[in-house]
Amino acid sequence: MTKRGGLPPLQRPDATPRSPAGTTPAAGGLHGIALAVVLVGYALSIVDASIVNVALSSISDDLHGGPAALELVVSGYGLTYALGLVLGGRLGDAFGRRRLYAYGLAAFTVTSALCGLAPTIEFLVVARLLQGATAAMLVPQVLATIQAATEGRARARAIGLYGATAALGMVVGQILGGLLVSLDVAGMGWRSVFAINVPIGVAALLAVRRVPATRADAKPGFDPVGTVLFGVTMVCVLALVVAGPDLGWPLWLWSLLAVAAAGAVALARAERGLEARGGSPLLSPAVLSHPGMRRGLAAMVPFSAGFGAFLFVYALIAQGHFGLDGLESGGVLTPFAAAFFVVTLFTPRIAAALGSRIVTLGALVQATGLLLLALVIRVGWPHPSLALVLVGIGLYGVGAALTGPALFRTILADVPPAQAGMGSGVLVTSQQMATALGATVGGTLYLSLADWLSTGSAAVLVLVLLACCAATVLVISLKLPDPD
Repeated sequence: MTKRGGLPPLQRPDATPRSPAGTTPAAGGLHGIALAVVLVGYALSIVDASIVNVALSSISDDLHGGPAALELVVSGYGLTYALGLVLGGRLGDAFGRRRLYAYGLAAFTVTSALCGLAPTIEFLVVARLLQGATAAMLVPQVLATIQAATEGRARARAIGLYGATAALGMVVGQILGGLLVSLDVAGMGWRSVFAINVPIGVAALLAVRRVPATRADAKPGFDPVGTVLFGVTMVCVLALVVAGPDLGWPLWLWSLLAVAAAGAVALARAERGLEARGGSPLLSPAVLSHPGMRRGLAAMVPFSAGFGAFLFVYALIAQGHFGLDGLESGGVLTPFAAAFFVVTLFTPRIAAALGSRIVTLGALVQATGLLLLALVIRVGWPHPSLALVLVGIGLYGVGAALTGPALFRTILADVPPAQAGMGSGVLVTSQQMATALGATVGGTLYLSLADWLSTGSAAVLVLVLLACCAATVLVISLKLPDPD
């Protein structure tokens, strides 16, 4: 087992000496109600990325929104959310993670209410953009607080629950959205999918003082050049991912990749130069160069892309071919949710025994579940065995539970507590971008193959390709260092 320690936080030559931890100690740690409070905020942000999908038809009927506006209701949230994550993490390092979490959660609760009260489709689009920005303020503080306020088994358990929240939130969003719209609570219709955030957010805010207050001892400086270059790069990539399917992937849209590549190169040079001069870059090259961070992110991208593609393609098959509504298709994912939650309870012990090989095992189980689903669909199409489908989905959930939390720990293991916000912002941004890219590419590929081949053959090919994503994670995992 490889033993590693985090680097001390970067300092200016004239900086005041600091403790090795580089952050204000968190008395009492993070457990019980405090851990539940930060995970609730994270869960709300994840659920709201998918809960609105099943309500789009009702929103269109009520607010008379066209396809473009409805697309913005969905993608606008993800756009501002992904754009603000790294900056949100940096602000938490500078001004205090509990403070930024509380401000972000309060703003998220208010913007959720505005979404639910929206009188027009234009108002709803703007409210969703603001809601995504507020989520970006609160989400990085969750992992950063876990990193700064816990250690050892307590950190492994907290990150395991964080991983469970991430995966289950996407599934629960589809189930809960369908349930709320179907029940039409108090005659609210689609508005209830946003209104439900308000009492939950208020309850979490009332208990937010239980969360330990952590921050960097020395406030990091502002990096305007890095912030602008990072924003330009992200906007170009997100524009391609979000607008590509609707616009038919025109050549001019692909040119944004060149702009994004140039922005990324300029960003890397600017950040290295600023750090060499003793400054405080938005993205610290020294932290990002650690093997755990670098290789962990390399594994996180195919893992998250495969997960995003799986959920999206599954929804297309379940609702398009088998005619299930949002609630029913979400219900079929119950084995995934149940398996993920149960396995997550034991991942700290498994990780203690296997080290980084827990990722190898998880990727192997994921690939097995995907290949089983491909085989069941290939043999049984158009009426595959429901029992075997549920087994395959359950295996996929087991593999995801073994892989995801372990990658989170590996990526953050070398991040000093003083830069925990920056590290968590990078992690969540990579996860969010890869998930969105996977859903877009996976959905486009499936629909294209379905036009060329049969629907069943298209589903089988996509599942085999997703198994290749899991195999990629498996190969990378062989070089992963063991997290502390």
